[in-house]
Amino acid sequence: MSPSFRWVVLILISIVIGTNYYVYDAMSSIKGVMQSELGFTNTQYGLIVAFYAFPNTFFLMTIFGGMVLDKWGIRKVGLLFVTLCAMGAFVTAYGASDYFTSDNPLYGLFDSFLPDYSPQLKMMMLGRLLYGLGAETSILVINKVLVKWFPKNELSRAFALNVSVARLGTAAALIISPTFVDTSGGWADALWLATVLMGIGLVFFIIYSFFDSKVETKETAPSAEDEFHARDIFGLLKNRSFLFIILLCVTFYSAVFPFQAYCPDLLHNKFGVSIEMSGVLTSLIIWGTIIFTPLFGWLVDKKGMRASLMILGSFLLIIAHLILSLTNLSPYISMFIIGIAFSLVPAAMWPAVALIVKEKVLGTAYGVMASLQNLGLFSVPILAGMILDDMNPGITPKMVEAGLATYDYTFTILMFAGLGILGLIFSFLLKRVETGPNGHGLEKAG
Repeated sequence: MSPSFRWVVLILISIVIGTNYYVYDAMSSIKGVMQSELGFTNTQYGLIVAFYAFPNTFFLMTIFGGMVLDKWGIRKVGLLFVTLCAMGAFVTAYGASDYFTSDNPLYGLFDSFLPDYSPQLKMMMLGRLLYGLGAETSILVINKVLVKWFPKNELSRAFALNVSVARLGTAAALIISPTFVDTSGGWADALWLATVLMGIGLVFFIIYSFFDSKVETKETAPSAEDEFHARDIFGLLKNRSFLFIILLCVTFYSAVFPFQAYCPDLLHNKFGVSIEMSGVLTSLIIWGTIIFTPLFGWLVDKKGMRASLMILGSFLLIIAHLILSLTNLSPYISMFIIGIAFSLVPAAMWPAVALIVKEKVLGTAYGVMASLQNLGLFSVPILAGMILDDMNPGITPKMVEAGLATYDYTFTILMFAGLGILGLIFSFLLKRVETGPNGHGLEKAG
């Protein structure tokens, strides 16, 4: 196998994760229009966002997915869960579209239970559930692909470049989705585009699987002692470094991903930014990660300092949220700072897991992380919506859309700052463990 072939692998799987991330944020910059058209409250919008994490939070599907990944391998598990991503994107778009109306038998079925929620809301929640079921485990698959194909001295760069393409998917969604608002098909076509792109991602994973099955890689058949056993999970939970990384992962991502789902609406309400420009401005977070994550990945490979970079990223995230909530400074400042923070932590955190756990349980380790991360991704969007509704009594989405009122986001963003503070504490604790006599050397290069 040519050493350069692993970079072809990186391109293939990065396209898969890029389409995955596009689907996740396809609704973010059309939140206000979608709420106005369908009559959703902020809390109900939060439910749609949150149901992405439902199967991984309450059914622990990423833990099981990680265990199955360690047992069955990359190709079988990846194909199954990327397919679920495509199905979930389709169901979400279908629930938002004109095809799902009162004349549709499925509409009557979804109207027959939970009368407080509209059929459209329930169908979109189901779509997000299916998408989340596939998305998180497919990300575990991609992480394991990187560890399989790249040596440790190139691993952080590979992760960083993969993350950059993923963020490119998010940026594209934030910019492109609002352009459908005034078209003949309307805002719902933005979700159909997301479905098509996720289908393309599925095709690229099939192409990767074909090459993976034909080309000899560095992975060899495991020995008896290297085979995964369920009891290995208990060993993971005794690893203090791994536990602190999990806690940082939960709090940091809860302060970023749910924030992105509300950020365009925040910019529209607090700073008077148009719907189209609010998506573009929010995407500055992502453009920052696209530019800086590979740079920080290279820095980690060369210099180490993983725990220190996680501390710095957590601190910057807090500062950005405080500026955004408590001041009227230009939002460009906060978007830039969050972009830096969102580059630092992932570039250091995800490849660090491969240094502190054995490869035979790596899929399971990422699964445990993702499952607990999804607890935050499920609860925080709902909590943010509830805070927003409670702090703005009497205001409806239609009033906001008509320019008759604006939402006050102060306490909602302060909640995100509080999550950032928790992440900073856990990153300090991680560095304390890693620099002790039993440390694994996350501060070291390589």
